[in-house]
Amino acid sequence: MKRTIAVLPLLATLFITAGCSSAYYSAMEQLGVHKRDILVDRVEEARDSQEEAKEQFSSALEQFTALLNFDGGDLQRTYNTLEAEFEESEDRASRVSDRIRAVESVSEDLFDEWTEELALYTNQELRRSSESTLRETRVRYEQLITAMHSAETKMNPVLNAFRDQVLFLKHNLNSRAISSLRSELTSIEDDISLLISDMESSIAESNRFLEEIALL
Repeated sequence: MKRTIAVLPLLATLFITAGCSSAYYSAMEQLGVHKRDILVDRVEEARDSQEEAKEQFSSALEQFTALLNFDGGDLQRTYNTLEAEFEESEDRASRVSDRIRAVESVSEDLFDEWTEELALYTNQELRRSSESTLRETRVRYEQLITAMHSAETKMNPVLNAFRDQVLFLKHNLNSRAISSLRSELTSIEDDISLLISDMESSIAESNRFLEEIALL
């Protein structure tokens, strides 16, 4: 299964680019991989991308703090490092959003398929059991996606604040400009602290979802 799951991103890119998710699912089922397996894989990827983004935002904050406390050396090099950290933060944030969209896409298809297949049961006891499991899974999924969105919405304010600082310093790279930005540090630290807290909650929610869906 691990080897099969490893080809999911490549196949997903090929079929989604072609605008044919049904063909992608069909190809995966031929390999013994169903929508539930794909959902698990994508939740794991979303969780991992949030972990990486959390670490990257912390790194960017450290570099911004270092620049504001600059007391000698190569100022341009220090600024270049901050700019690179900001660009990497943007990239990490974009990956998080992409992963969340991917989770939403397959979850909608999974729940639609699950609901439709309830009508195929002839054994009503099994049907009721499956329907109950579907409801429980939906509830857990809604908790998961809410947590993911909560963390996602806090990324843009942080990125916007960093972008402002980087743009300002780009054209005003001197000690006076650096001093003028020190008052912004506390605000950015608070925003990143809230972001990291929400990301950690989302990561924990992902782990709970993965543990529970494994028991279904």
